[in-house]
Amino acid sequence: MITGAHVIVYSRDAEADRAFFRDVLQYPHVDAGGGWLIFKLPPAEVAVHPAEGAGTHELYLMCDDFNATVNDLKGKGVTCQPVSDEGWGLLTSIRLPGGGHLGLYEPRHPKATEL
Repeated sequence: MITGAHVIVYSRDAEADRAFFRDVLQYPHVDAGGGWLIFKLPPAEVAVHPAEGAGTHELYLMCDDFNATVNDLKGKGVTCQPVSDEGWGLLTSIRLPGGGHLGLYEPRHPKATEL
C-alpha cells in the first residue's frame, strides 16, 4: 500500500532553500542527519497532463486565500511574479533563495482533498 509521496526540489543552494521551507513557509520538519531536513507537506493532489516526449514534473503550492498568502510572503521578503488569472485559478510563482521557482495558486476547481 502506498502511504504518501516524496517530492524533491533540486537547488543550487540547498541550505538556503531548506531555511526558506523551515523559516518562511514554517513547514514542520525532521533532520534526517547532518542538517538534511525533510519537510511535512500540507495535503497534496496530483494531476496528469498530456505532454510530448518524456514530460517534466512541477511542484505547485496551493492556498485558500491567494491575496493574503501573497501579501504574507511579500512581507517576509519573498519575491512573487505577477499574478495571472488562468480561469481554473489565480497563479504566480515565488522565487526560492537558491534561484529556483515554485508555483503558487488558489484553485477554483474542486479540491481532491475534499473527496
